[in-house]
Amino acid sequence: MKKTIFAILVSLALLAAAAFSQSQSDIVIKLTGGTKKVIALPDFRGAGATAQFADTFNRTVFDDVQRSGMLNMAAKSFFPLNPPQQEGDLRGAPATACGGRCLADWAGAPVNANYIGFGYLAEQGGQFVAFGHLYNTAVPDVAGAKIFRKLYNAPLTEDGARQAAHQYAADILQQFGVPSLAGTKIYYVSNRSGSKEIWVMDFDGSNQKQLTRFGSITTMPAISSDGRRLAFTTYAKGQPQIMMYSTETGRFIPFRNSQASMNATPSFTPDGQQVLYSSTVSGFAQIYIAGLDGGNPRRLSNSRAIEVEPKVNPKTGTDMVFVSGRGGLQQIYRMNMDGADVERLTTGEGEASNPAWHPEGQHIAFAWTRGFAPGNWNVFIMDAASRETVQLTHGQGRNENPTWAPDGRHLVFSSNRAGGSQIFTMLADGTEVKQLTTQGNNSMPVWAK
Repeated sequence: MKKTIFAILVSLALLAAAAFSQSQSDIVIKLTGGTKKVIALPDFRGAGATAQFADTFNRTVFDDVQRSGMLNMAAKSFFPLNPPQQEGDLRGAPATACGGRCLADWAGAPVNANYIGFGYLAEQGGQFVAFGHLYNTAVPDVAGAKIFRKLYNAPLTEDGARQAAHQYAADILQQFGVPSLAGTKIYYVSNRSGSKEIWVMDFDGSNQKQLTRFGSITTMPAISSDGRRLAFTTYAKGQPQIMMYSTETGRFIPFRNSQASMNATPSFTPDGQQVLYSSTVSGFAQIYIAGLDGGNPRRLSNSRAIEVEPKVNPKTGTDMVFVSGRGGLQQIYRMNMDGADVERLTTGEGEASNPAWHPEGQHIAFAWTRGFAPGNWNVFIMDAASRETVQLTHGQGRNENPTWAPDGRHLVFSSNRAGGSQIFTMLADGTEVKQLTTQGNNSMPVWAK
Protein backbone atom coordinates (compact mmCIF):
# COMPACT_ATOMS: atom_id res chain seq x y z
CA MET A 1 0.00 0.00 0.00
CA LYS A 2 2.82 2.41 0.85
CA LYS A 3 4.43 1.78 -2.49
CA THR A 4 1.15 2.60 -4.23
CA ILE A 5 0.76 5.82 -2.25
CA PHE A 6 4.32 6.79 -3.03
CA ALA A 7 3.87 6.07 -6.74
CA ILE A 8 0.80 8.27 -6.83
CA LEU A 9 2.64 11.02 -4.95
CA VAL A 10 5.50 11.01 -7.42
CA SER A 11 2.98 11.25 -10.24
CA LEU A 12 1.32 14.20 -8.54
CA ALA A 13 4.56 15.98 -7.88
CA LEU A 14 6.09 15.47 -11.31
CA LEU A 15 3.06 16.02 -13.56
CA ALA A 16 1.54 19.36 -14.55
CA ALA A 17 -1.90 20.18 -15.85
CA ALA A 18 -3.84 21.86 -18.64
CA ALA A 19 -7.07 23.71 -19.30
CA PHE A 20 -9.28 25.16 -22.02
CA SER A 21 -7.70 27.87 -24.16
CA GLN A 22 -9.00 31.41 -23.86
CA SER A 23 -8.32 34.69 -25.63
CA GLN A 24 -6.70 37.74 -24.05
CA SER A 25 -8.39 38.45 -20.72
CA ASP A 26 -8.44 41.02 -17.94
CA ILE A 27 -6.03 38.77 -16.02
CA VAL A 28 -3.36 39.02 -18.72
CA ILE A 29 -3.84 42.77 -19.14
CA LYS A 30 -3.53 43.28 -15.38
CA LEU A 31 -0.37 41.19 -15.06
CA THR A 32 1.48 42.38 -18.16
CA GLY A 33 0.34 45.97 -18.65
CA GLY A 34 -1.29 47.82 -21.52
CA THR A 35 -0.04 49.34 -24.77
CA LYS A 36 3.71 49.07 -25.26
CA LYS A 37 6.08 51.79 -26.42
CA VAL A 38 8.86 51.04 -28.93
CA ILE A 39 12.55 51.30 -28.11
CA ALA A 40 15.53 51.23 -30.46
CA LEU A 41 18.77 49.78 -29.08
CA PRO A 42 21.61 50.22 -31.59
CA ASP A 43 24.72 48.22 -30.73
CA PHE A 44 27.41 49.76 -28.55
CA ARG A 45 30.88 49.69 -30.13
CA GLY A 46 33.81 48.54 -28.06
CA ALA A 47 37.25 50.16 -28.09
CA GLY A 48 40.45 48.34 -27.16
CA ALA A 49 40.06 45.26 -24.98
CA THR A 50 36.31 45.81 -24.62
CA ALA A 51 35.69 45.01 -28.30
CA GLN A 52 35.82 41.26 -27.62
CA PHE A 53 32.96 41.60 -25.11
CA ALA A 54 30.76 43.97 -27.14
CA ASP A 55 28.55 41.19 -28.50
CA THR A 56 27.91 39.87 -24.97
CA PHE A 57 27.04 43.36 -23.74
CA ASN A 58 24.71 44.18 -26.63
CA ARG A 59 22.95 40.83 -26.59
CA THR A 60 22.40 41.02 -22.83
CA VAL A 61 20.93 44.52 -22.93
CA PHE A 62 18.59 43.59 -25.77
CA ASP A 63 17.47 40.35 -24.12
CA ASP A 64 16.85 41.98 -20.73
CA VAL A 65 14.70 44.75 -22.18
CA GLN A 66 12.84 42.42 -24.53
CA ARG A 67 12.27 39.84 -21.78
CA SER A 68 10.61 42.49 -19.60
CA GLY A 69 7.65 42.59 -21.97
CA MET A 70 7.18 46.30 -21.22
CA LEU A 71 8.62 47.59 -24.51
CA ASN A 72 8.46 46.52 -28.13
CA MET A 73 11.86 46.23 -29.77
CA ALA A 74 12.49 48.16 -32.97
CA ALA A 75 13.94 45.90 -35.68
CA LYS A 76 17.66 46.52 -36.13
CA SER A 77 17.34 45.95 -39.88
CA PHE A 78 15.50 49.30 -40.08
CA PHE A 79 18.11 51.29 -38.16
CA PRO A 80 19.89 54.24 -39.81
CA LEU A 81 23.50 53.66 -40.83
CA ASN A 82 25.08 56.06 -38.34
CA PRO A 83 23.54 55.65 -34.89
CA PRO A 84 24.85 57.97 -32.15
CA GLN A 85 27.36 56.69 -29.63
CA GLN A 86 27.66 59.72 -27.37
CA GLU A 87 25.71 62.89 -26.69
CA GLY A 88 27.88 64.97 -28.97
CA ASP A 89 26.77 62.89 -31.94
CA LEU A 90 23.17 64.12 -31.70
CA ARG A 91 22.01 67.11 -33.70
CA GLY A 92 18.98 69.35 -33.46
CA ALA A 93 15.91 68.90 -35.61
CA PRO A 94 17.14 69.11 -39.26
CA ALA A 95 15.34 70.09 -42.41
CA THR A 96 16.16 66.67 -43.81
CA ALA A 97 17.12 63.30 -42.34
CA CYS A 98 20.68 63.10 -41.04
CA GLY A 99 21.46 59.39 -41.25
CA GLY A 100 20.77 58.49 -37.65
CA ARG A 101 22.35 61.41 -35.80
CA CYS A 102 19.00 63.15 -35.26
CA LEU A 103 16.24 61.91 -32.96
CA ALA A 104 13.74 62.42 -35.80
CA ASP A 105 15.54 59.66 -37.73
CA TRP A 106 14.50 57.23 -35.01
CA ALA A 107 11.04 58.61 -34.31
CA GLY A 108 9.92 58.39 -37.94
CA ALA A 109 9.46 55.50 -40.34
CA PRO A 110 10.72 52.87 -40.71
CA VAL A 111 12.06 52.68 -37.11
CA ASN A 112 9.09 54.38 -35.40
CA ALA A 113 10.76 54.27 -31.99
CA ASN A 114 9.54 56.25 -28.99
CA TYR A 115 12.90 55.89 -27.23
CA ILE A 116 16.49 55.24 -28.18
CA GLY A 117 19.19 53.77 -25.96
CA PHE A 118 22.75 54.19 -27.19
CA GLY A 119 26.34 54.43 -26.00
CA TYR A 120 29.83 53.01 -26.31
CA LEU A 121 32.33 50.81 -24.47
CA ALA A 122 35.85 51.66 -23.35
CA GLU A 123 38.66 50.37 -21.17
CA GLN A 124 39.70 52.58 -18.28
CA GLY A 125 42.27 51.55 -15.70
CA GLY A 126 41.89 47.90 -16.63
CA GLN A 127 38.10 48.08 -16.14
CA PHE A 128 35.22 47.48 -18.52
CA VAL A 129 33.36 50.79 -18.84
CA ALA A 130 30.01 51.38 -20.56
CA PHE A 131 28.62 54.84 -21.26
CA GLY A 132 24.85 54.42 -21.56
CA HIS A 133 22.18 56.91 -22.63
CA LEU A 134 18.41 56.93 -23.00
CA TYR A 135 16.52 59.57 -25.02
CA ASN A 136 12.87 60.30 -25.79
CA THR A 137 12.65 60.63 -29.58
CA ALA A 138 9.38 62.58 -29.44
CA VAL A 139 11.10 65.63 -27.93
CA PRO A 140 12.66 67.76 -30.69
CA ASP A 141 15.13 69.52 -28.40
CA VAL A 142 18.13 67.27 -27.74
CA ALA A 143 18.72 68.55 -24.22
CA GLY A 144 15.08 68.12 -23.28
CA ALA A 145 14.94 64.65 -24.81
CA LYS A 146 17.63 63.22 -22.54
CA ILE A 147 16.26 60.87 -19.89
CA PHE A 148 19.59 59.77 -18.43
CA ARG A 149 23.28 59.33 -19.06
CA LYS A 150 25.15 56.92 -16.80
CA LEU A 151 28.56 55.31 -16.46
CA TYR A 152 28.87 51.59 -15.67
CA ASN A 153 32.07 50.00 -14.37
CA ALA A 154 32.73 46.24 -14.21
CA PRO A 155 35.63 43.78 -14.44
CA LEU A 156 37.19 43.49 -17.89
CA THR A 157 35.74 40.04 -18.52
CA GLU A 158 32.75 38.52 -20.26
CA ASP A 159 30.95 38.28 -16.91
CA GLY A 160 31.82 41.93 -16.31
CA ALA A 161 30.33 42.92 -19.66
CA ARG A 162 27.17 41.00 -18.75
CA GLN A 163 27.06 42.70 -15.34
CA ALA A 164 27.30 46.19 -16.86
CA ALA A 165 24.66 45.30 -19.44
CA HIS A 166 22.24 44.11 -16.73
CA GLN A 167 22.73 47.41 -14.88
CA TYR A 168 22.14 49.53 -17.98
CA ALA A 169 19.04 47.53 -18.94
CA ALA A 170 17.76 47.81 -15.36
CA ASP A 171 18.07 51.61 -15.52
CA ILE A 172 16.11 51.66 -18.78
CA LEU A 173 13.34 49.50 -17.34
CA GLN A 174 13.22 51.56 -14.16
CA GLN A 175 11.99 54.51 -16.24
CA PHE A 176 8.86 52.47 -16.98
CA GLY A 177 8.29 51.20 -13.47
CA VAL A 178 9.53 47.69 -14.19
CA PRO A 179 11.87 46.03 -11.68
CA SER A 180 14.88 44.29 -13.15
CA LEU A 181 15.24 40.53 -12.72
CA ALA A 182 19.03 40.83 -12.69
CA GLY A 183 20.41 39.24 -9.53
CA THR A 184 17.50 36.82 -9.14
CA LYS A 185 18.13 33.08 -9.20
CA ILE A 186 16.30 30.02 -10.50
CA TYR A 187 16.69 26.73 -8.61
CA TYR A 188 15.79 23.55 -10.46
CA VAL A 189 16.34 19.81 -10.81
CA SER A 190 18.79 18.43 -13.38
CA ASN A 191 20.12 14.97 -14.17
CA ARG A 192 23.06 16.16 -16.29
CA SER A 193 25.57 14.91 -13.69
CA GLY A 194 24.15 11.37 -13.81
CA SER A 195 21.55 11.66 -11.04
CA LYS A 196 18.81 14.11 -10.19
CA GLU A 197 20.35 16.97 -8.20
CA ILE A 198 19.48 20.57 -7.33
CA TRP A 199 21.08 23.19 -9.55
CA VAL A 200 20.95 27.00 -9.66
CA MET A 201 21.33 29.58 -12.44
CA ASP A 202 20.87 33.27 -13.07
CA PHE A 203 17.48 34.46 -14.32
CA ASP A 204 18.70 34.47 -17.94
CA GLY A 205 20.17 30.94 -17.84
CA SER A 206 23.78 31.97 -17.26
CA ASN A 207 26.08 30.63 -14.50
CA GLN A 208 24.47 27.20 -14.15
CA LYS A 209 25.89 25.45 -11.07
CA GLN A 210 25.26 22.19 -9.24
CA LEU A 211 24.37 22.50 -5.54
CA THR A 212 23.70 18.97 -4.26
CA ARG A 213 25.83 15.90 -4.88
CA PHE A 214 23.97 13.01 -3.28
CA GLY A 215 24.16 10.68 -6.28
CA SER A 216 20.50 9.89 -5.68
CA ILE A 217 17.10 11.38 -6.54
CA THR A 218 16.88 14.92 -5.18
CA THR A 219 13.87 16.93 -6.27
CA MET A 220 10.99 19.33 -5.49
CA PRO A 221 12.96 22.47 -4.48
CA ALA A 222 11.31 25.34 -2.61
CA ILE A 223 12.80 28.71 -1.70
CA SER A 224 12.00 31.01 1.22
CA SER A 225 10.66 34.49 0.45
CA ASP A 226 13.99 36.11 1.34
CA GLY A 227 15.93 33.61 -0.79
CA ARG A 228 18.10 32.48 2.11
CA ARG A 229 16.78 28.96 2.63
CA LEU A 230 16.22 26.20 0.13
CA ALA A 231 14.19 23.11 1.01
CA PHE A 232 13.89 20.00 -1.14
CA THR A 233 13.04 16.30 -1.11
CA THR A 234 15.77 13.68 -1.43
CA TYR A 235 16.03 9.89 -1.50
CA ALA A 236 19.64 10.07 -0.34
CA LYS A 237 18.77 8.24 2.89
CA GLY A 238 16.41 5.74 1.32
CA GLN A 239 12.87 6.96 1.93
CA PRO A 240 11.96 10.43 0.64
CA GLN A 241 12.88 13.01 3.26
CA ILE A 242 13.12 16.81 3.43
CA MET A 243 16.46 18.59 3.66
CA MET A 244 17.27 22.26 4.22
CA TYR A 245 20.11 24.27 2.66
CA SER A 246 21.45 27.77 3.33
CA THR A 247 21.99 29.73 0.12
CA GLU A 248 24.16 32.17 2.08
CA THR A 249 26.65 29.72 3.57
CA GLY A 250 26.28 26.82 1.13
CA ARG A 251 25.77 24.45 4.07
CA PHE A 252 22.96 22.10 5.00
CA ILE A 253 20.72 23.06 7.92
CA PRO A 254 19.33 20.39 10.29
CA PHE A 255 15.71 19.44 9.66
CA ARG A 256 13.83 16.90 11.75
CA ASN A 257 11.69 14.67 9.52
CA SER A 258 8.58 13.02 10.91
CA GLN A 259 8.74 9.25 11.33
CA ALA A 260 6.99 8.31 8.10
CA SER A 261 7.55 6.49 4.84
CA MET A 262 7.49 9.83 3.03
CA ASN A 263 8.03 13.53 3.77
CA ALA A 264 7.99 15.65 0.63
CA THR A 265 6.83 18.74 -1.35
CA PRO A 266 8.06 21.36 1.18
CA SER A 267 7.25 25.07 0.99
CA PHE A 268 7.73 28.06 3.31
CA THR A 269 5.27 30.38 5.00
CA PRO A 270 5.56 34.00 3.79
CA ASP A 271 7.43 35.07 6.94
CA GLY A 272 9.96 32.26 6.41
CA GLN A 273 9.46 30.92 9.93
CA GLN A 274 7.61 27.66 9.18
CA VAL A 275 7.59 24.88 6.62
CA LEU A 276 4.58 23.15 5.08
CA TYR A 277 4.93 19.70 3.56
CA SER A 278 3.18 16.43 2.82
CA SER A 279 3.76 13.40 5.06
CA THR A 280 2.42 9.86 5.34
CA VAL A 281 2.49 9.92 9.16
CA SER A 282 -1.24 9.17 9.17
CA GLY A 283 -1.05 6.57 6.40
CA PHE A 284 -2.23 8.83 3.60
CA ALA A 285 -0.10 11.75 2.40
CA GLN A 286 -1.52 14.77 4.25
CA ILE A 287 -0.55 18.42 4.70
CA TYR A 288 1.54 19.31 7.79
CA ILE A 289 3.19 22.44 9.15
CA ALA A 290 6.33 22.55 11.32
CA GLY A 291 9.07 24.89 12.49
CA LEU A 292 12.10 25.62 10.32
CA ASP A 293 13.92 22.76 12.04
CA GLY A 294 11.00 20.37 11.51
CA GLY A 295 9.97 20.58 15.15
CA ASN A 296 6.39 20.65 16.47
CA PRO A 297 4.71 19.24 13.35
CA ARG A 298 0.95 19.74 13.13
CA ARG A 299 -1.48 18.15 10.72
CA LEU A 300 -3.60 20.58 8.68
CA SER A 301 -5.57 18.46 6.19
CA ASN A 302 -7.77 15.52 7.10
CA SER A 303 -8.94 13.23 4.33
CA ARG A 304 -8.41 9.69 3.10
CA ALA A 305 -6.70 10.90 -0.06
CA ILE A 306 -3.30 11.94 -1.34
CA GLU A 307 -2.71 15.65 -0.55
CA VAL A 308 0.52 17.38 -1.56
CA GLU A 309 2.12 20.65 -2.75
CA PRO A 310 0.87 23.12 -0.10
CA LYS A 311 1.53 26.79 -0.94
CA VAL A 312 0.60 29.60 1.46
CA ASN A 313 -0.85 32.84 0.10
CA PRO A 314 2.13 35.27 0.17
CA LYS A 315 -0.09 38.29 0.91
CA THR A 316 -2.54 37.03 3.51
CA GLY A 317 -0.57 34.21 5.11
CA THR A 318 -3.95 32.86 6.24
CA ASP A 319 -4.90 30.51 3.39
CA MET A 320 -3.20 28.03 1.11
CA VAL A 321 -3.64 26.09 -2.09
CA PHE A 322 -2.72 22.43 -2.44
CA VAL A 323 -3.25 19.37 -4.64
CA SER A 324 -5.67 16.66 -3.52
CA GLY A 325 -7.28 13.52 -4.88
CA ARG A 326 -10.16 13.69 -2.39
CA GLY A 327 -12.70 14.08 -5.20
CA GLY A 328 -11.18 11.59 -7.64
CA LEU A 329 -8.57 12.90 -10.08
CA GLN A 330 -6.05 15.30 -8.56
CA GLN A 331 -7.34 18.88 -8.41
CA ILE A 332 -6.30 22.17 -6.82
CA TYR A 333 -8.00 23.13 -3.58
CA ARG A 334 -7.82 26.06 -1.20
CA MET A 335 -8.26 26.06 2.58
CA ASN A 336 -7.51 28.16 5.64
CA MET A 337 -4.29 27.64 7.54
CA ASP A 338 -6.23 25.82 10.27
CA GLY A 339 -7.58 23.31 7.73
CA ALA A 340 -11.09 24.81 7.62
CA ASP A 341 -13.17 26.05 4.68
CA VAL A 342 -11.81 23.64 2.07
CA GLU A 343 -12.95 24.47 -1.46
CA ARG A 344 -11.98 23.15 -4.88
CA LEU A 345 -10.65 25.76 -7.32
CA THR A 346 -10.37 23.72 -10.50
CA THR A 347 -13.47 22.29 -12.15
CA GLY A 348 -12.79 18.60 -11.56
CA GLU A 349 -12.12 17.95 -15.24
CA GLY A 350 -8.79 16.38 -16.13
CA GLU A 351 -5.93 16.54 -13.62
CA ALA A 352 -4.49 19.69 -12.02
CA SER A 353 -1.21 20.17 -10.20
CA ASN A 354 1.73 22.48 -9.33
CA PRO A 355 -0.11 25.54 -7.95
CA ALA A 356 1.99 28.67 -7.40
CA TRP A 357 0.79 31.98 -5.95
CA HIS A 358 1.42 35.26 -7.73
CA PRO A 359 3.26 37.69 -5.38
CA GLU A 360 0.06 39.76 -5.02
CA GLY A 361 -1.84 36.77 -3.65
CA GLN A 362 -4.78 37.00 -6.07
CA HIS A 363 -3.75 34.74 -8.92
CA ILE A 364 -2.21 31.29 -9.17
CA ALA A 365 -0.31 29.59 -11.95
CA PHE A 366 -0.76 25.85 -12.30
CA ALA A 367 -0.76 22.96 -14.75
CA TRP A 368 -3.85 21.13 -16.01
CA THR A 369 -5.01 18.44 -18.46
CA ARG A 370 -8.54 19.73 -18.92
CA GLY A 371 -9.66 19.12 -22.49
CA PHE A 372 -6.63 17.01 -23.30
CA ALA A 373 -5.69 13.34 -23.21
CA PRO A 374 -4.12 12.23 -19.89
CA GLY A 375 -0.49 13.26 -19.67
CA ASN A 376 -0.78 16.31 -21.93
CA TRP A 377 -0.20 19.24 -19.60
CA ASN A 378 -0.29 22.99 -20.16
CA VAL A 379 0.33 26.06 -18.00
CA PHE A 380 -2.61 28.21 -16.88
CA ILE A 381 -3.24 31.16 -14.60
CA MET A 382 -6.38 31.63 -12.51
CA ASP A 383 -7.99 34.46 -10.59
CA ALA A 384 -8.51 32.62 -7.30
CA ALA A 385 -11.57 34.72 -6.43
CA SER A 386 -13.50 34.64 -9.72
CA ARG A 387 -12.05 31.31 -10.95
CA GLU A 388 -11.43 32.89 -14.37
CA THR A 389 -8.80 30.76 -16.07
CA VAL A 390 -6.45 31.58 -18.95
CA GLN A 391 -4.31 29.07 -20.86
CA LEU A 392 -0.74 30.19 -21.60
CA THR A 393 0.81 27.21 -23.43
CA HIS A 394 -0.82 25.46 -26.35
CA GLY A 395 0.07 22.14 -27.97
CA GLN A 396 3.82 22.37 -27.43
CA GLY A 397 4.60 19.22 -25.49
CA ARG A 398 4.27 18.69 -21.77
CA ASN A 399 4.40 21.96 -19.80
CA GLU A 400 4.52 21.87 -16.00
CA ASN A 401 5.78 23.29 -12.69
CA PRO A 402 5.14 27.00 -13.32
CA THR A 403 6.34 29.45 -10.67
CA TRP A 404 6.34 33.25 -10.66
CA ALA A 405 9.29 35.57 -10.97
CA PRO A 406 9.73 38.19 -8.22
CA ASP A 407 8.45 40.86 -10.63
CA GLY A 408 5.09 39.09 -10.99
CA ARG A 409 5.25 39.53 -14.78
CA HIS A 410 7.15 36.38 -15.68
CA LEU A 411 6.86 32.65 -15.13
CA VAL A 412 9.44 29.90 -15.22
CA PHE A 413 8.34 26.39 -16.16
CA SER A 414 9.57 23.11 -17.59
CA SER A 415 8.60 21.70 -20.98
CA ASN A 416 9.64 18.90 -23.31
CA ARG A 417 8.78 20.94 -26.41
CA ALA A 418 12.46 21.01 -27.42
CA GLY A 419 13.11 17.33 -26.68
CA GLY A 420 13.62 16.10 -23.15
CA SER A 421 12.58 18.32 -20.26
CA GLN A 422 14.07 21.83 -20.25
CA ILE A 423 13.55 25.08 -18.35
CA PHE A 424 11.81 28.04 -20.02
CA THR A 425 10.60 31.47 -19.01
CA MET A 426 7.72 33.49 -20.44
CA LEU A 427 5.60 36.54 -19.79
CA ALA A 428 2.31 36.07 -17.99
CA ASP A 429 0.52 36.31 -21.34
CA GLY A 430 2.43 33.34 -22.75
CA THR A 431 4.73 35.42 -24.98
CA GLU A 432 8.50 36.02 -24.90
CA VAL A 433 9.27 32.34 -24.31
CA LYS A 434 12.99 31.82 -23.63
CA GLN A 435 14.77 28.47 -23.23
CA LEU A 436 17.34 28.54 -20.42
CA THR A 437 18.73 24.98 -20.25
CA THR A 438 19.92 22.54 -22.89
CA GLN A 439 21.99 19.85 -21.14
CA GLY A 440 20.36 16.76 -19.65
CA ASN A 441 16.77 16.83 -18.40
CA ASN A 442 15.77 19.80 -16.26
CA SER A 443 12.56 20.38 -14.33
CA MET A 444 10.77 21.79 -11.24
CA PRO A 445 12.13 25.37 -11.37
CA VAL A 446 11.51 27.93 -8.62
CA TRP A 447 12.41 31.62 -8.92
CA ALA A 448 14.08 33.41 -6.00
CA LYS A 449 14.91 37.04 -5.25
